[in-house]
Amino acid sequence: MKKTKFLKIFLLILAGLVILAVYYYVTLPAINIHSAGTWGAMIFLLVLLMGISLFRTLQRERKTAVEGVSFRFDFRSMDLRMKVLGILTLALCLVYVVGSLLSSPFFNAARYQKLLSLEERKFTDDIKEVDYKTIPLLDKNSAALLGNRKMGSMVDMVSQFEVSGDYAQINYQGKPVRVTPLTYASTIKWLTNQKNGIPAYILIDMTTQDTECVKLSEGIRYSKGEYFNRNIYRHLRFHYPTYIFDDQIFFEIDDEGTPYWVCPVKKFNIGLFGGQTVGRVVLCNAQTGECTDYAVEDVPQWVDKVYSAELLINLYDYHGILQHGYWNSLLGQKDCLQSTNGYNYIALEDDVWVYTGVTSVSGDQSNVGFVLMNQRTMETRYYKVEGAIEDSAMSSAEGQVQNLGYRATFPLLLNIADEPTYFMALKDGAGLVKKYAMVNVQKYQWVAIGDTVQECEKNYTELLNTNGIVSAPSEDGKSISGKIESITAIVLDGNTHYYICLENQEDIFDVDMSNTALISIIKYQSGDSITLEYIEGYGLHEVRAVK
Repeated sequence: MKKTKFLKIFLLILAGLVILAVYYYVTLPAINIHSAGTWGAMIFLLVLLMGISLFRTLQRERKTAVEGVSFRFDFRSMDLRMKVLGILTLALCLVYVVGSLLSSPFFNAARYQKLLSLEERKFTDDIKEVDYKTIPLLDKNSAALLGNRKMGSMVDMVSQFEVSGDYAQINYQGKPVRVTPLTYASTIKWLTNQKNGIPAYILIDMTTQDTECVKLSEGIRYSKGEYFNRNIYRHLRFHYPTYIFDDQIFFEIDDEGTPYWVCPVKKFNIGLFGGQTVGRVVLCNAQTGECTDYAVEDVPQWVDKVYSAELLINLYDYHGILQHGYWNSLLGQKDCLQSTNGYNYIALEDDVWVYTGVTSVSGDQSNVGFVLMNQRTMETRYYKVEGAIEDSAMSSAEGQVQNLGYRATFPLLLNIADEPTYFMALKDGAGLVKKYAMVNVQKYQWVAIGDTVQECEKNYTELLNTNGIVSAPSEDGKSISGKIESITAIVLDGNTHYYICLENQEDIFDVDMSNTALISIIKYQSGDSITLEYIEGYGLHEVRAVK
């Protein structure tokens, strides 16, 4: 009898452990007091044990009823273990709720406000005049269209793989690019391909719109699309059981093109669950699964995304809204500032910075300035530039092409002739870029439209000249000689243009092949010496003759 009872208890414990193991394998909670998943697992385990105790109590009551005694369950008949389990469960729930409240901005407004340090800077000192080699002309949605189009042309892979939706914007070899891995097209395709892993990733140059499917000699074996132990989240959890990883992990490539997962580790600075920043970063080689753990300040220079844009914007909102305490943020709202309802990315100093405007919480249509937030270091710079919010600038640009029904993308902030300028693409209903627009930040009724970036810039500088802001580019021809550093052909509105960069020169020279007098440019390649006669523009010069 004792052996049977012992066996039942053993089987119940074993079943509980199996259920707990499955729960852990599926939900992957961090074993950390700051993790809500850990608290959930503990409460789940206690409820499970209570269920087992309740089941045993009910069995005893039924047995009593079978023996002729009336069956009636009374909670006072619960054994001591079940009462203890119930008390522990209630205590854990209470600690979790109280810990959440004590970690909230209501009790810690001053500490939340100081999570982000702000440095006020001058716009023209940091944001130099526009360099078209570093301007990302595509947003994420447009990049996704190019990526899917490129994947459709890869006949050897398109039936087995599809493009993941990551499209992280990074700096790669001095250029802004978006990069995303492929993923398995279905569970069946995973079964047939998982042995060798994912064979490639998509790389999109955000300035030239060139799209490349980079094939790897060794496949990506650790990704979000894997199942079981090679799933990147499970792989990280088993290596670092106590780390609370951020909800967003980023796919990046190093300077040699090796794919990595950049995995930020949450740090809670206020109470149990409040004041989230990033304390550590784990870099996982997507091909081998090798992981390297860094303190956030020691992350390699090639890494661009440690802090997500959403986290940085939340931190800025705490800084701006809680300047005079929690109650002021709700009632008086004195000096309360917040980010506008969108953001974009700027390549600056070999890092990726999140850009967003700053406006008052009153909901007016003007900015008091804007902030740049470094996604690798969390450095934040504030620029006091008053003007229209991005939504107003977008509406102003759309108004210029309202007959065509184009929609504006969220703008970039550029420096053109020392004028803060919103730059945006105008897309049709299919998501294709049709035109470009430039809108003056301070005078948002000043709008220039162009079929190409060059035409848009030319129209904008003429507009500034008309309003007495800047002199128009000189029409006097100039000449320059040098060796070609790079020469790139792109197609704009059906016309081929060659963009030429010369050694030791930052400017770009545009050769428009619709001008048949320039046809000789096709004979040149990188390293050749060349002489160009051109009309000077702002960063992009129009070539008139090639010698």
